[in-house]
Amino acid sequence: MKKAILGKKLGMSQIFAADGTVIPVTVVEAGPCTVVQIKNVAKDGYDAVKVAYGDVKANNVNKPTLGQYKKANVAPKKTMKEFRFEDCSAYTVGQEIKADVFVVGDKVDVTGTTRGRGYTGTIQRWNTHRLMATHGVGPVHRCVGSLGANSSPSRVFKNKKMAGQYGHEQVTIQNLEVVKVDAARNVLLISGGIPGPKNSPVIIKNTCKKVKASKWFK
Repeated sequence: MKKAILGKKLGMSQIFAADGTVIPVTVVEAGPCTVVQIKNVAKDGYDAVKVAYGDVKANNVNKPTLGQYKKANVAPKKTMKEFRFEDCSAYTVGQEIKADVFVVGDKVDVTGTTRGRGYTGTIQRWNTHRLMATHGVGPVHRCVGSLGANSSPSRVFKNKKMAGQYGHEQVTIQNLEVVKVDAARNVLLISGGIPGPKNSPVIIKNTCKKVKASKWFK
C-alpha cells in the first residue's frame, strides 16, 4: 500500500539500537493531515488524494483555496498537497492521516526545500578547487579560473559551473528508514539527514527504490 504524509522538520538527534549502535535521526512532526478531496478516474482522469497540513488563519488563505476547504468542511490549512494512489477507497473527505500510518522499518523518500545560501562563488556552490597560492596568482585565489579557449569557440558553453544563486531548491533524499514512530505526539524519527532548515515543510512517502532489509531492526 502506498503511504504519504506532510510534515515539518523539527531538528536532528540520535538514538541507540539494541546492540548499542548510534543512529543519527531527523525528528519530523508528521501530520495530522486532513483529507480535503478525493479524485477519481471517472471525474478527474486519475486517482489521487488531496491532503492539507498546518493550521492557519482564514485571512492568510486565498479565496479559491478557501473555497476548497469550505466545500470539504475542513478548517483552513497552511499547506496542501496531492498524492497519487492506485486505490483511494481507504480514504474519505475529512479523514485525518497521522504519523502511525508508517511503522518502524519502513523505507521512505523525504522531499524538502534546502536552505538558501544566496549568491555564492564556485567553491561553495560547486566544490571546485582554489587556484594556486603562488606568486602571480592573487588576489583571485577563489575565482572560477579559465572559462574556455579564447579564439575558438570564443564563447562560454552553456551549463558552465559558475558563481550564482545557491540553495533554496527542492531536493529528495531516497531510501531512508523510519527508526521510531511516536503516535501520541505525531512524530517520526527518520535515519540520516533530510533537506531544509528547522520548521521547514517536508513530504514523506514510500520509497521508489528497491526495499532492502533494515540495518538496525529485524
